Amino acid sequence: MPLYSQDQINTIAAKIKDIRFGMFTTMDDGRTLTSRPLTMQRIDNEGNMWFFTSDEAPFIYDVQRHADVNVSFARPDDQLYLSVTGQAYFVKDRAKARELWHPSVRAWFPGGLDDPHLAMIRVKIQSAEYWDAKASRMRQLMQLAKAAVTGRSPVDIGQHTTVCL
Repeated sequence: MPLYSQDQINTIAAKIKDIRFGMFTTMDDGRTLTSRPLTMQRIDNEGNMWFFTSDEAPFIYDVQRHADVNVSFARPDDQLYLSVTGQAYFVKDRAKARELWHPSVRAWFPGGLDDPHLAMIRVKIQSAEYWDAKASRMRQLMQLAKAAVTGRSPVDIGQHTTVCL
Protein backbone atom coordinates (compact mmCIF):
# COMPACT_ATOMS: atom_id res chain seq x y z
CA MET A 1 0.00 0.00 0.00
CA PRO A 2 1.41 3.43 -0.91
CA LEU A 3 2.58 5.76 1.86
CA TYR A 4 1.01 8.75 0.16
CA SER A 5 -2.42 9.96 -0.78
CA GLN A 6 -2.91 10.68 -4.47
CA ASP A 7 -5.29 13.47 -3.46
CA GLN A 8 -2.54 15.09 -1.39
CA ILE A 9 -0.05 14.87 -4.26
CA ASN A 10 -2.65 16.29 -6.65
CA THR A 11 -3.35 19.18 -4.24
CA ILE A 12 0.34 20.10 -4.07
CA ALA A 13 0.74 19.80 -7.85
CA ALA A 14 -2.36 21.93 -8.53
CA LYS A 15 -1.23 24.70 -6.21
CA ILE A 16 2.16 25.13 -7.86
CA LYS A 17 1.43 24.16 -11.48
CA ASP A 18 1.56 27.78 -12.69
CA ILE A 19 4.56 28.84 -10.61
CA ARG A 20 7.58 28.86 -12.88
CA PHE A 21 10.42 28.73 -10.33
CA GLY A 22 10.93 27.20 -6.93
CA MET A 23 13.71 28.20 -4.55
CA PHE A 24 15.70 24.97 -4.11
CA THR A 25 17.55 24.93 -0.76
CA THR A 26 20.43 22.59 0.07
CA MET A 27 22.88 22.23 2.95
CA ASP A 28 26.66 22.05 2.59
CA ASP A 29 29.19 20.24 4.82
CA GLY A 30 29.38 23.28 7.09
CA ARG A 31 25.58 23.11 7.59
CA THR A 32 25.13 26.35 5.64
CA LEU A 33 21.84 26.57 3.77
CA THR A 34 21.88 27.99 0.26
CA SER A 35 19.09 28.47 -2.25
CA ARG A 36 18.84 28.91 -5.99
CA PRO A 37 15.88 29.11 -8.40
CA LEU A 38 15.09 25.93 -10.32
CA THR A 39 12.19 25.16 -12.64
CA MET A 40 10.18 22.15 -11.60
CA GLN A 41 9.26 19.99 -14.58
CA ARG A 42 6.65 17.77 -12.98
CA ILE A 43 5.33 16.11 -9.85
CA ASP A 44 4.76 12.45 -10.68
CA ASN A 45 2.14 10.13 -9.18
CA GLU A 46 4.65 8.77 -6.66
CA GLY A 47 5.21 12.21 -5.11
CA ASN A 48 8.52 13.00 -6.82
CA MET A 49 9.36 16.50 -8.04
CA TRP A 50 11.66 16.55 -11.09
CA PHE A 51 14.16 19.27 -12.03
CA PHE A 52 16.73 19.55 -14.82
CA THR A 53 20.22 20.61 -13.79
CA SER A 54 23.82 20.43 -14.93
CA ASP A 55 26.12 17.80 -13.48
CA GLU A 56 28.60 20.69 -13.14
CA ALA A 57 26.32 22.79 -10.89
CA PRO A 58 28.19 23.50 -7.65
CA PHE A 59 25.26 22.45 -5.45
CA ILE A 60 25.18 18.90 -6.87
CA TYR A 61 27.93 17.93 -4.42
CA ASP A 62 25.69 19.13 -1.56
CA VAL A 63 22.72 17.14 -2.86
CA GLN A 64 24.83 13.99 -3.03
CA ARG A 65 26.21 14.45 0.51
CA HIS A 66 23.12 15.87 2.24
CA ALA A 67 19.90 14.68 0.64
CA ASP A 68 17.53 16.71 2.83
CA VAL A 69 16.26 19.67 0.80
CA ASN A 70 13.53 22.27 0.80
CA VAL A 71 11.82 23.78 -2.22
CA SER A 72 9.62 26.82 -1.69
CA PHE A 73 7.13 28.30 -4.11
CA ALA A 74 5.28 31.62 -3.95
CA ARG A 75 2.56 33.34 -5.89
CA PRO A 76 2.27 36.58 -3.84
CA ASP A 77 -0.42 38.12 -6.05
CA ASP A 78 -2.70 35.23 -5.04
CA GLN A 79 -1.39 35.02 -1.47
CA LEU A 80 -0.20 31.43 -2.02
CA TYR A 81 2.98 30.13 -0.38
CA LEU A 82 4.09 26.51 -0.38
CA SER A 83 7.15 24.85 1.18
CA VAL A 84 8.16 21.26 0.37
CA THR A 85 10.69 19.14 2.26
CA GLY A 86 12.10 15.96 0.82
CA GLN A 87 15.03 13.79 -0.13
CA ALA A 88 16.95 14.78 -3.26
CA TYR A 89 18.63 12.33 -5.63
CA PHE A 90 21.01 13.16 -8.48
CA VAL A 91 19.85 11.32 -11.62
CA LYS A 92 21.39 10.78 -15.07
CA ASP A 93 18.72 8.91 -17.01
CA ARG A 94 18.36 9.68 -20.73
CA ALA A 95 14.90 8.05 -20.97
CA LYS A 96 13.55 10.11 -18.05
CA ALA A 97 15.13 13.26 -19.50
CA ARG A 98 13.38 12.56 -22.82
CA GLU A 99 10.06 12.05 -21.00
CA LEU A 100 10.37 15.38 -19.14
CA TRP A 101 12.03 17.41 -21.90
CA HIS A 102 10.51 20.73 -22.84
CA PRO A 103 11.91 23.03 -25.56
CA SER A 104 12.51 25.80 -22.99
CA VAL A 105 15.13 23.59 -21.29
CA ARG A 106 17.33 24.04 -24.38
CA ALA A 107 18.18 27.55 -23.12
CA TRP A 108 20.34 25.89 -20.44
CA PHE A 109 21.35 22.85 -22.48
CA PRO A 110 22.08 23.92 -26.07
CA GLY A 111 23.03 20.34 -26.95
CA GLY A 112 19.51 19.24 -26.05
CA LEU A 113 19.09 15.70 -24.82
CA ASP A 114 22.62 14.93 -26.06
CA ASP A 115 24.20 17.60 -23.86
CA PRO A 116 26.86 15.73 -21.85
CA HIS A 117 26.10 17.74 -18.68
CA LEU A 118 22.33 17.23 -18.74
CA ALA A 119 21.18 15.73 -15.45
CA MET A 120 18.14 15.76 -13.19
CA ILE A 121 17.27 16.00 -9.55
CA ARG A 122 14.43 13.92 -8.17
CA VAL A 123 12.98 15.15 -4.89
CA LYS A 124 10.89 12.58 -3.05
CA ILE A 125 8.37 14.75 -1.21
CA GLN A 126 8.16 13.98 2.50
CA SER A 127 5.94 16.85 3.58
CA ALA A 128 4.56 20.13 2.36
CA GLU A 129 3.06 23.14 4.06
CA TYR A 130 1.06 25.79 2.35
CA TRP A 131 -0.58 29.04 3.22
CA ASP A 132 -3.44 29.92 0.92
CA ALA A 133 -5.41 33.11 1.53
CA LYS A 134 -8.89 32.51 0.20
CA ALA A 135 -10.22 35.82 1.46
CA SER A 136 -10.09 38.86 -0.79
CA ARG A 137 -7.42 41.47 -0.08
CA MET A 138 -10.07 43.85 1.20
CA ARG A 139 -11.37 41.23 3.64
CA GLN A 140 -7.82 40.47 4.76
CA LEU A 141 -7.14 44.16 5.41
CA MET A 142 -10.41 44.49 7.33
CA GLN A 143 -9.58 41.44 9.46
CA LEU A 144 -6.07 42.73 10.15
CA ALA A 145 -7.41 46.17 11.12
CA LYS A 146 -9.98 44.55 13.41
CA ALA A 147 -7.24 42.46 15.01
CA ALA A 148 -5.12 45.55 15.61
CA VAL A 149 -8.03 47.33 17.33
CA THR A 150 -9.30 44.37 19.40
CA GLY A 151 -5.94 42.76 20.17
CA ARG A 152 -7.24 39.39 18.94
CA SER A 153 -5.70 37.33 16.15
CA PRO A 154 -7.29 37.75 12.72
CA VAL A 155 -9.64 35.00 11.56
CA ASP A 156 -10.80 33.76 8.17
CA ILE A 157 -7.97 35.31 6.19
CA GLY A 158 -6.43 32.09 4.88
CA GLN A 159 -5.65 28.46 5.32
CA HIS A 160 -2.47 26.85 6.65
CA THR A 161 -2.20 23.15 5.90
CA THR A 162 0.51 20.54 6.41
CA VAL A 163 0.58 17.49 4.15
CA CYS A 164 2.74 14.50 5.05
CA LEU A 165 3.39 11.96 2.33
